[in-house]
Amino acid sequence: MYKKDLQWFTSTELLPWAEKTNKVASGGIAPQEAPPVPNLTITEETFQTLEGFGGCFNELGFVALSKLPDQERAEVMHSLFHPDGEQRFSICRLPIGASDYALEWYSLNENDGDYAMEHFSIERDRQMLIPYIKEALALNPELKLFASPWSPPTWMKFPKSYNYGTLRWELEILEAYALYFVKFIEAYREEGITIHQVHVQNEVVADQKFPSCVWTGEQLRVFIRDYLGPAFERNGLDTEIWLGTINAPEAWDEWLKKKATDFDAYASVVLSDPEAYKYVKGVGYQWAGKHAIQRTVQSYPELRYMQTENECGDGENTWFYAKYVFNLYQHYFMNGVNAYIYWNMLLEPKGRSTWGWEQNSMLTVYPEQQKVVTNPEYYVMKHFSRFSVPGSVRVGLKGPWSGNAVAFKAIDGTVTLVIANPFNEQRVLNLNSGSSMYSFELDPNSFHTIVLHD
Repeated sequence: MYKKDLQWFTSTELLPWAEKTNKVASGGIAPQEAPPVPNLTITEETFQTLEGFGGCFNELGFVALSKLPDQERAEVMHSLFHPDGEQRFSICRLPIGASDYALEWYSLNENDGDYAMEHFSIERDRQMLIPYIKEALALNPELKLFASPWSPPTWMKFPKSYNYGTLRWELEILEAYALYFVKFIEAYREEGITIHQVHVQNEVVADQKFPSCVWTGEQLRVFIRDYLGPAFERNGLDTEIWLGTINAPEAWDEWLKKKATDFDAYASVVLSDPEAYKYVKGVGYQWAGKHAIQRTVQSYPELRYMQTENECGDGENTWFYAKYVFNLYQHYFMNGVNAYIYWNMLLEPKGRSTWGWEQNSMLTVYPEQQKVVTNPEYYVMKHFSRFSVPGSVRVGLKGPWSGNAVAFKAIDGTVTLVIANPFNEQRVLNLNSGSSMYSFELDPNSFHTIVLHD
């Protein structure tokens, strides 16, 4: 007997995204048979509301996209952004100035001493980032955007460079940098693009050879409280300010380096100040931020949260790494995030950065063959994003499989369960949902999306 109100999609390394059927354990068994004992139960508990999934608009991604023929390019964009596409992205990121996947260094105002931002310009963005974003918005006008700088303009930093260094802590600089954010939002609005959120700094503890800038929690507190928040108020901006993107604490820093980088060094420092807190709408964590998300959500459950940059691998795009990434999704959602953002949506082979390292992507563009290949992490994302619609709420799970799964319930009652079998042998999932029991044979090292229609 088969249940018609159920969909089941599986992915293995050799066969990604295959639709399967299952036998119903409850109502489809002989009366003399004992029903199986559930090893996963969907409960009535409800948690955070899902805001969606997405990736980051970067220059190197646009370059890769531009090397595809028109038909293939259109298919890629449709798959990522269209409401009927495979991924259905609803919230994406863009850099303010150069990211580490830009073609070269740049900011939006390199005119030393221009405190009034008279020479602020997004002319460079009009060449790549804005066309990339507008192409996505044409497919999904409801797409939301958030932005963060990797580095302030060099003349605002010490030392005066895009990489390494810190923001100069001087009144004129702080006021000018707040205005820099205002000008960015206004300039994009003139292009017909709404910036829904700004995150103050990409990776606040990154002191790197790529565009970067180090901040302390105290500096974030003062800048948001005394400069950025008031600047948004004065200019009538409704763009949200988020405390992000926080890439701390590294687990070994506190005891090995005797350096305080835990929850209390960033989120707690800012949010425990009522005058800073009133401007902050959410917290964005990435990389080592996974070590702080639990305590932050516990302390400030009323705020919204986001995983802002998926850990991006080494350019090999292996199934092994995809299994690690699946666990990141599960960890962040079970600890309260409302959205999960991938890093580079598509790159050329090996995903080489301008600054010399290689990273994974969901899609790889092969320019010479003019073709695109879907990588394992494309399917990890699809298992989560394809049916888990914004506005759904995460629902509770209990049982031995709960550490490998996440479930969302949509407004219409549809439940989407995403689960992995991390073992090297087939395992049986006995799923209890409401009054129904379902049994599934999960292939070794596999991902699954099970959609239960009300």
